[in-house]
Amino acid sequence: MASNALLRLEKISKHFAGGIVGLNDIDLSIAQGEFLSLLGPSGCGKTTTLRVIAGFEAPTDGHVWLDGRDITPLRAFDRPVNTVFQDYALFPHMSVADNVGFGLSLRKIAAAERRKRVAAALDMVGLADKINQRVQALSGGQRQRVALARAIVCEPRVLLLDEPLSALDAHLREQMQIELKRLQRELGTTFVMVTHDQTEALSISDRIVVMNKARIEQIASPSELYDRPATTFVAGFIGSMNLLWAKLRSRDTSTLHLASGSLALSVPAAGDAALKSGDATTVGVRPEDILLSRERIDGAAGARVESVVFQGRSLRVHLLTDDNISLTADIPRQAELAAMAVGEQIFASLRPGAACPVLPS
Repeated sequence: MASNALLRLEKISKHFAGGIVGLNDIDLSIAQGEFLSLLGPSGCGKTTTLRVIAGFEAPTDGHVWLDGRDITPLRAFDRPVNTVFQDYALFPHMSVADNVGFGLSLRKIAAAERRKRVAAALDMVGLADKINQRVQALSGGQRQRVALARAIVCEPRVLLLDEPLSALDAHLREQMQIELKRLQRELGTTFVMVTHDQTEALSISDRIVVMNKARIEQIASPSELYDRPATTFVAGFIGSMNLLWAKLRSRDTSTLHLASGSLALSVPAAGDAALKSGDATTVGVRPEDILLSRERIDGAAGARVESVVFQGRSLRVHLLTDDNISLTADIPRQAELAAMAVGEQIFASLRPGAACPVLPS
């Protein structure tokens, strides 16, 4: 782990009653000013990780380090960490100002300084004009901003966000994603967010931790996760991916030439030195990298259209090749084949230059 990390989780495990493993030997380093997301299916350990950082859960084994200090024994209130909860946890009987300043009052900050910091925090989240309103009079998006202001007003070293946008509608959620990233850059504070929304994590994170079954599967930037997933789980979880069983036909210094049935796959040779001609492996192909045509080209597989799903700017086409292999392709609505019919026979090929990962079997 990086010695200059702001926050480090060192060999963290968490076991619950009944033999349930919440976390299994987690190592994670988080840099100062980083926006990091914990992503994975329900029960994977992402919320438990957040709660261990916050001090709401004590790890069974391992240590939490912040600024080079072991904070594992510290209570949640004694850690320079604040949490924005999924349900916001605001006090309905208090005004916006009293909600935001609640943590400052517990720390015995002088009233004048408290008013100044509350006003600055509300201005930062665009709610300066709501300072004297009751929180029950606010919309869902405004309550979310109040919760953010309450968290940042205490100037935490790390801000933890537990699915903070899940209660918002799609349009407001997209707006708040932009606001979250703007706020994080402006503050320079380290944000650690739990989410199950892939699009959300990909759009605002500097790095993403993909978790599965209490372990970390991969830690990478959004672009690296999308283009170079390290495991079949990550490939299948991040976006849509065709996972094709393919055999290696030949290779040169930069390219592997494989075939999945009659579909030819020429993909970058990156870290696959052990593969030999005739070996079988799994290749990930994004739907946007499948090209469709009514005319056969070299390396194309004949296929039948099983269904066509409207997705706004694109169409998702589900295919079954003549070799009985299922494929998914995304094509623009303006494409020549946009009017294809279910049952139509067409040809599918791989887009030249596609960054298709070869995955461990």
